[in-house]
Amino acid sequence: MENEVLNQVTQLISNYKNFILWLGTISFFIFIFSLFSIKWLVALIPSDYFINKSSSRFRSSYPVIWLLSIIIKNILGYALIIGGILMLVLPGQGLFTIMIGLMLSNYPGKYFIEKRFIAIPSILKTINWLRKKSDKPPLEI
Repeated sequence: MENEVLNQVTQLISNYKNFILWLGTISFFIFIFSLFSIKWLVALIPSDYFINKSSSRFRSSYPVIWLLSIIIKNILGYALIIGGILMLVLPGQGLFTIMIGLMLSNYPGKYFIEKRFIAIPSILKTINWLRKKSDKPPLEI
């Protein structure tokens, strides 16, 4: 009986170690992805995004490609949100990754939330610093 309990405890610890190993590996890859993608994603934001929000001609000219790009953008955005949530307890830039994921995703009230968030001076300064490193003009508020 004692051997059986010892075997179960050993198996539980082994499974726990495998779970932590997988979680750590996933966290590492999300961290690396966020390091490489955040600068690029911030550079994609048009400098007049918060002043001149207009619908795209791309949407009316190529509706299928536009729809496909929206789907891909949302999948990437929600993946970054999930990865950012994981990075809140694991190594990585959790809050910043969540914010980039929220900016990529589409949901009701998104523009209002983005405008309020970007108005925080420290956030605007950080984003404009990243844009400067990408040779992009600063965001206009």
